[in-house]
Amino acid sequence: MGQKPGYTALEMMVVQASRMIRDGEVVFVGTGLPMIASMLAKYLHAPRAVLCCEAGFWDSRFLHIPMTVGDSRWYVGSTWCVGQSCMFSLLQRRRIDLGFLGGAQMDKYGNINSTGIGVRVKGGYYLFDKRFEGSGGAADIASMANRVIIMMKHERRRFVERVDYITSPGWHVWLHDFEEGRGRTRLVPRWELGMWGGPEAVISTMGVMRFDEETKEMYVESYYADLGVTLEDIQRNTGFEIGVDEAEPAEPPTERELELLRGRIDPEGIFLRG
Repeated sequence: MGQKPGYTALEMMVVQASRMIRDGEVVFVGTGLPMIASMLAKYLHAPRAVLCCEAGFWDSRFLHIPMTVGDSRWYVGSTWCVGQSCMFSLLQRRRIDLGFLGGAQMDKYGNINSTGIGVRVKGGYYLFDKRFEGSGGAADIASMANRVIIMMKHERRRFVERVDYITSPGWHVWLHDFEEGRGRTRLVPRWELGMWGGPEAVISTMGVMRFDEETKEMYVESYYADLGVTLEDIQRNTGFEIGVDEAEPAEPPTERELELLRGRIDPEGIFLRG
C-alpha cells in the first residue's frame, strides 16, 4: 500500500483556491474555506490582494480568523468600513475582481442552487420540499464579479444535470416563461441578460474543474490523485457527463502552504477540520 499524503481534501481545496488569487485583485471573500484561501494567498504570492466582504469591511488584515462576515475581527487593519449597499455597489461598478461561492446544487454550466430542492411551481410561484438559506448576496456576486470560483463538496446529488432552482447564474441560464399555468423553459447565455464575468473554476473535494471556452460546459482540469481520487470516482459522483480528457494529477500543497494553514491561519481547525 502507498503512503498516505500528509494533507486532507479540505486543505487541498484551500491551496488550489489560493493559487488562483492574483496579486492586487479585489476579492469578495465571505467565510470558511474561501477566507482561509485568501489569507494564504496574501501570505505567499498576493500580498497586495484586497479582501472584502458583504458586511462592508475593506482590505482587512486578520490577526485571528473571523467566524462570519459580520465578525468584529474583520475590522482589524481595515482601511474602510462601510455598509452592505456600498459594498455591493462596487460589484455594480465592476470593482470586484474575484468572488467565491458555494451552494447545495450546481449544474454543468455553473448555475448554483442555494435556495431549495424538490421544487414545485404553483401560480408562477416556486414551492420547495426543503428550503435553504437562499442567496445572501451570492446572486449579485455571480452576476457582476469579474471572475467567480465555486467551492463545493463533490457528490452526485450536488453536481446535477439541472439545478432545481437558480440562485446564482452560471454561463447559460434556464429561464421559465409561464403561460396559463404551463411553464416553458429555454437556455439563455448570461451576456444576453446583461451579466458580465462568469464562473472560472470549480474546486471540489475531488478535483478542479473548468468551463469549455465554446460550450461553457464543465470539464475536469485536475484531480487529487495523491488522495486516492480517480477520474472514475469523479465521473461516478457527477450527475452529468463531464469531460476528463485534459485532466492531470493536481499539484499537492507545499510544506510552506501547510505550515501556514495549520500554524498561523487556522491553528484550531475551525474550518479545516470540516
